[in-house]
Amino acid sequence: MRIYDGSPRQDWEEVLRTVGAFADGERLKELLFLELEAGFVLQGLALPTQGAYAEGSGSLKKRTYELIEDQIGQLVDERAAARRSGDPTVPQAEIGNYYEQALRVLGAYVDTLHARDLFFFEQDGSFVLRTLLVDQAGMVAHNLAEFTREEIMGMIATAPQQRSTTSPATDG
Repeated sequence: MRIYDGSPRQDWEEVLRTVGAFADGERLKELLFLELEAGFVLQGLALPTQGAYAEGSGSLKKRTYELIEDQIGQLVDERAAARRSGDPTVPQAEIGNYYEQALRVLGAYVDTLHARDLFFFEQDGSFVLRTLLVDQAGMVAHNLAEFTREEIMGMIATAPQQRSTTSPATDG
């Protein structure tokens, strides 16, 4: 995504955290994520809204969103401002915001790789990621990584300690 062109550092952690919060808000599961030139495609199965169950209304429906750069930037700013203000509607690390937390730790992982061209899919809380790596000599290689739900939960549990040792200015 062009948001990183010329940037001194990547911030997949914050971008994916925001996409995860969006997925949580839309009540999505079984995610598919694809980076585009000017944004992302996010697809998932939408859970029926709470209290809306009636005969035939409890089925999952596939939803596809194209999140362009400007939307992502606005969502990142809104989520960061809400966290700084202590907004009680911003969930903390709990299962109700699984995707916000899971995608945040995956974003931190991607940041360590300095990767681009991100694609992933999720099934039952486990993720398979494909990233494009370019080394100093310009050699290109794809990297595949798989994380089980248990590994993701472990990464979420240890993330606060890692943030406090690497970036004291990072907000909760």
